[in-house]
Amino acid sequence: MENEIIIGIDLAGKEENPTGLAVWRNKSVETCLIYTDKEILKKATRANPKIVAIDAPLKLPKSGIFRKADKDLIKIGYRVFPPGLPAMRTLTLRAIRLNRLIMEMGIQTIEVHPTSTRKALGMPTKEWKTIQKILKRIGLAGSLNRRTLTPHEVDAVTAALTGYLYMAGLTESIGDHQEGFIVVPAKRNWREIRL
Repeated sequence: MENEIIIGIDLAGKEENPTGLAVWRNKSVETCLIYTDKEILKKATRANPKIVAIDAPLKLPKSGIFRKADKDLIKIGYRVFPPGLPAMRTLTLRAIRLNRLIMEMGIQTIEVHPTSTRKALGMPTKEWKTIQKILKRIGLAGSLNRRTLTPHEVDAVTAALTGYLYMAGLTESIGDHQEGFIVVPAKRNWREIRL
């Protein structure tokens, strides 16, 4: 997986709000905030990633507000927002549209949930500076070494990390084919991860 490129996206519900994007290449992660679908697709095309890990629901529930993946994650102790909620619906519809366009480029995508990834790896879930330090300690460089990242960028890096662990066979996919899967790392301590 040395030269594989992974993109992590912390998608905003609306184009006027910032989306965090991380491009992971050889243990170096470059992050930025972008806004429009056009910018996201341009970055994805340019980077030519092996996989794109998206922090947003990629399917709507068949009925109600929860999908099987959401219910199953909640049962095992992960807190996710139901995509059927009116506030989440805008994000979900944007994610579905973007996901389709990325897949049409021949790029594999997965749905991830950075807070659940951090919980599975025993990291703090919302202490952004501490999380950034941990990401550096596991061996990541790039933007992480140059400046304090925004929470959206930290989530995007965590999404890319989930993509990396997925490619290494160190994750589980929660959900079903009908309503989609959410990929989370198999439980382990982040200190065991060496990139």
